[in-house]
Amino acid sequence: MANKLPIVGEGVAMSDAELETEIRRLKAERNAVILAHYYQESELQDLADHVGDSLQLSQAAAKTDADVIAFCGVHFMAETAKILNPGKIVVVPDLTAGCSLADGCPAPVFARWLEQFPGHTVVSYINCSAEVKALSDVICTSSNAVKIVEALAGQNIVFAPDRHLGAFVQKQARRPDLVLWQGTCVVHETFSERRLVELMAQHPDAEVIAHPECTEGILRHATFVASTSGLIAYAQRSAKHTLIVATEAGIMHKMHAAAPGKTLIAAPPEDESCSCNVCPYMKKNTLEKLYLCLRDLAPRVDVPEPVRVRALRPIQRMLEMS
Repeated sequence: MANKLPIVGEGVAMSDAELETEIRRLKAERNAVILAHYYQESELQDLADHVGDSLQLSQAAAKTDADVIAFCGVHFMAETAKILNPGKIVVVPDLTAGCSLADGCPAPVFARWLEQFPGHTVVSYINCSAEVKALSDVICTSSNAVKIVEALAGQNIVFAPDRHLGAFVQKQARRPDLVLWQGTCVVHETFSERRLVELMAQHPDAEVIAHPECTEGILRHATFVASTSGLIAYAQRSAKHTLIVATEAGIMHKMHAAAPGKTLIAAPPEDESCSCNVCPYMKKNTLEKLYLCLRDLAPRVDVPEPVRVRALRPIQRMLEMS
């Protein structure tokens, strides 16, 4: 039976099916495009016009001719869409859907820290605020971080904010001299190497695949390390029937669709009593909130023009290099 969801402020209720119908109607009425990250709830992914990782969604945002962008993701993603589309309305289902990486790298603190490294090229992972992007020379995603750092051969580089992704890039690009900001993802840092090894013993024929935001203790066991889109593509082509997946559990929806018939097992967190492999920020977005943001064109994401102009340059550089 369909779950009944109250509509805030109106005292009425709609089923999931009714909400989906209304979302589609409002999308057409507003000339809106819905973008959703792979970590969103499955029903939001199914409604979206584009589902992807940060790079794919940035590219979709840059190309859209819609008047309204409804971004089902976290705040920094919607900011990126607004930076690329200053004349469009950008709305999010929940304005409080943040990111531990972005929150852990406040722009004023980052700016002071950068003073220690004059002459360094600043490469910032897209999981950061607009203000941090404005302090950067080039943005990267987990899809293209290695490629971008390799393209900057001969330059001294600061890499922020994810230290685990940074350590992965150091190895892959053979750049041990990268200076790393010490930020981490609250989800990817919770995976347990001890429990992963136990799981591998229970499934000796399974293959481990992982996101590069994971710790080295997880990555050392992975056959393949890549962004969310890369992991989905690999699951599709892997000869293995069973895959242990070390990234946020929302990816399983598209991965199951891409690799039907395969057994997909979520890598376990250290704490067996929690759902720590689920991003609490990504899961703040719901069907009801998407309906409301399209109905009310709120909450909106705006970026002050001076910040937007400075942040646009490193994003454009990323898109050109990608």
